[in-house]
Amino acid sequence: MDNHPISCYHLGHYFQIDGKQLQEQYKEHISDYSHWDQKAHAEDWMLFVNNVSTRLSIDETALSNGELYTIVTNKEAKGRKGAIVAMIKGTVAENIISVLKKIPERLRKRVQEVTMDMAANMQLAIKRCFVNAHRVIDRFHVQKLAYDAVQEVRVKYRWEAIDAENEGIATVKKNKTAYHPEVLANGDTLKQLLARSRYLLFKHPSKWTRNQELRAALLFERYPKLKNAYHIAQKLGDIFRVCKSKEQAFKRLAIWYNEVEACEIDSFRTVARSIQSHYLYILNFFINRATNASAESFNAKIKAFRATSRGVRDIKFFLFRLAKIYA
Repeated sequence: MDNHPISCYHLGHYFQIDGKQLQEQYKEHISDYSHWDQKAHAEDWMLFVNNVSTRLSIDETALSNGELYTIVTNKEAKGRKGAIVAMIKGTVAENIISVLKKIPERLRKRVQEVTMDMAANMQLAIKRCFVNAHRVIDRFHVQKLAYDAVQEVRVKYRWEAIDAENEGIATVKKNKTAYHPEVLANGDTLKQLLARSRYLLFKHPSKWTRNQELRAALLFERYPKLKNAYHIAQKLGDIFRVCKSKEQAFKRLAIWYNEVEACEIDSFRTVARSIQSHYLYILNFFINRATNASAESFNAKIKAFRATSRGVRDIKFFLFRLAKIYA
């Protein structure tokens, strides 16, 4: 039970015994939970200094009822045993720093790279605790901002299409005639076209299906501003895919800024300002092409483990089992 995220309820069902009773027996007698050296403070923080490597990730996850924990993970463990370096309740920078500073300074100075999202609290914690590490903002968080800006344009047009349809229905009711919305070449109405285009706007054109190609052609013909927004988002992604160095990426990013200024789309100007505020750490991606994907993957494992445990009733014991498997 310590080496695999399987619940006592599943074991109980397999052996036809009471799962709740089995869990109590495991907790109180079979496991070494009562003698766990982190038990006294586990609900507030856990720390495993032996898992510190030269490359780390930092992220946050919700354990129960939206209660957030900041997690520092070791990339070299690849999501297996030795992955957890620290788990700290909350996201307050000073609390994170106070726990991470319990790691001996010689180990903290060995850290060369830490990946993260754009959260200011995590950036401050890394700056204070891992003084020799490159701070790398995850490229996928940056691209998500651009995709969100595209979706904002699409949603705005969709509401306009819904309003137009409602007005059309109201008009024909007054005239006591039937309402017939405009049907496009692929069988969509305008409202349906905008709703069904959501997923294709996240994808590169090379990954569109034949139906998505047709839908995109109709969409962009009707809404050139949305077409422009989509291409600007794709060009940002191309910078991360194509560029081989920070210098090359910096030049391409400057050209991208100019396109954003010319497009006059407010949501993209907000994205550009965010990137401008963090560009030094975004460009650090091109040192080792490091992302925070390992941290996102580890968060998914925690959520899956939480599901097998049917939620988190006893946070401290849940953290004990998590540490047994991943620390």
